[in-house]
Amino acid sequence: MNPLTSIPSHRSHAVLGLCSYTHDSAAALLIDGKLEGFVEEERLSEVKHTRAYPEQAVAWLLREAHLLPEQVDVVAYNFHGSLYFGDLAALPLHLGSGPALERARSFAKVGLRTMRRVRGLQSEFPNARVRPVRHHHTHQLYAFAASGWDRSAVLIVDSLGETQTTTIAAASCAGGGGPALKQVLTLRDPASLGYAYGAVTEHLGWRRGDEEGTVMALAALGDPARFRELFERIIPITAHGFTLHPAYFALRVLSSGHKRLRPAFAEATCLPRRPEEPLTEVHRDLAAALQEHTNQVMLHLARLAQRRTGERRLCVGGGVATNCVSIGKIIEAGVFDEVFVPPAPGDAGTAIGAAAAAHLEVSSLPLTGLTRCYLGPEYPAASIDMVRWPSLVEKPVDGDAADFLADQLAAGLIVGLFHGRVEAGPRALGNRSILASPLRSDVVEKLNAVVKFREPFRPFAPMALAEHAADYFTLDQQAPFMSTASGVTDLARTLIPAIVHANGTARLQTVTQVDNPFVHAVLAAFARRTGVPVLINTSLNVKGKPICGTPAMALDCLAESGLDALMLEERWFTK
Repeated sequence: MNPLTSIPSHRSHAVLGLCSYTHDSAAALLIDGKLEGFVEEERLSEVKHTRAYPEQAVAWLLREAHLLPEQVDVVAYNFHGSLYFGDLAALPLHLGSGPALERARSFAKVGLRTMRRVRGLQSEFPNARVRPVRHHHTHQLYAFAASGWDRSAVLIVDSLGETQTTTIAAASCAGGGGPALKQVLTLRDPASLGYAYGAVTEHLGWRRGDEEGTVMALAALGDPARFRELFERIIPITAHGFTLHPAYFALRVLSSGHKRLRPAFAEATCLPRRPEEPLTEVHRDLAAALQEHTNQVMLHLARLAQRRTGERRLCVGGGVATNCVSIGKIIEAGVFDEVFVPPAPGDAGTAIGAAAAAHLEVSSLPLTGLTRCYLGPEYPAASIDMVRWPSLVEKPVDGDAADFLADQLAAGLIVGLFHGRVEAGPRALGNRSILASPLRSDVVEKLNAVVKFREPFRPFAPMALAEHAADYFTLDQQAPFMSTASGVTDLARTLIPAIVHANGTARLQTVTQVDNPFVHAVLAAFARRTGVPVLINTSLNVKGKPICGTPAMALDCLAESGLDALMLEERWFTK
């Protein structure tokens, strides 16, 4: 691994940002305001959505920066435990109500536990000031700073941060200083769109907090009219946002054993589906109505953000920001001139936001490096003992690596690509990807059935040369982080129907030579061979496992799946 930028002897402070103990653990390191590195723990531990302390991520960051734990000046944590108590008065508690009291106790318990965990970090970093940061503030700061803009509205929509669920702020960098955020709207639990979407995901037989994207894909196959009126009633849109109907959604109790939906929801829709049960029309229709109403709520929130801030640009963060269909609807509506979603909009990215917040409290140095997405470990000269993979063979790469890979893809091979630094966030952005030709008639079926081992209705996203994307996609802004669903042109429907989902969209990634020179070269070489500057890009993993962050994980993926080959840096592995 190549070391990160050397630490200057005059550095003012090192800030370590942590997302830990909830889900999607991650760590980020800022030196004098510069983001030196970031990685999600799952990419190293192989435990998807791990909630453990990000031990390996922290060790990598400190090792690469030549720091000892006692040299860390500030540890910033992405939740603020005491705020669970300060906000209890705003919770809808009713004396004599068992569920409400149980809910209050759970919030108090989590608040105390969070405070203990923050104090525990002091023993790991004995000379550091440990700074808890309000969860939505970490989302807001990261989403805005990652955009590189001078000003914008910021919309955060997730399941829960302390007791906040939805916030809107006006952000600016007036006078060249650090970002300033002015809060203009706050919704608190139980008004939570993330809570509702996760509850219905679970009702449909998938894991909430993990497989909401599967429900979003299924929605394209259903008819929303069947349950349209129901969702309008149970998630009503209001002048100040939205609410959840208490007859259908149970009060949140911060414990995994508590159900989120009341019996009235099943009576109005269908019985809960077990994961092994077949999908029926009612499941598809329920997903379609949920997604349609989510789009409407998100668009309403975007309009509120525009009216209350007067800004012409919008940054969106939080777990619901990963819903690329809703983001696409906001862009299509033209409410803002441009919409930005950072590469890690969910909780993992709050490690960066927490570190940024702590840095700005004590330093006037500007934040830098937050607009990048390739921030994790790289392995340019990894020594690999192939004894563990007796079925794999290494073969020489003939000539230029990008040209060689393009040849293999044009010939119809499905190839894993492990190249450069690990990207941030839930989308593979070319450095830990599975690539395939969109010209193969059977490519979607094969990818789902024998490579990814996932549901046959799930689509695959395209990556395209940014300079030619308009020929195939209707999106009128760049999409470097694969965060939005775009309409497609007639040319795309004719030449590459494999990348078009049932709803007529594709989750697009645009690639420039500056952002990713190697992948840009592969796309250009593929275009020279086929006439099409587009490839299918999905994450280098199989269902249920995290994106491969290490060479060993990538070789396991090749050995255990239907991948034809793996390019690991400029080495070529086949079976």
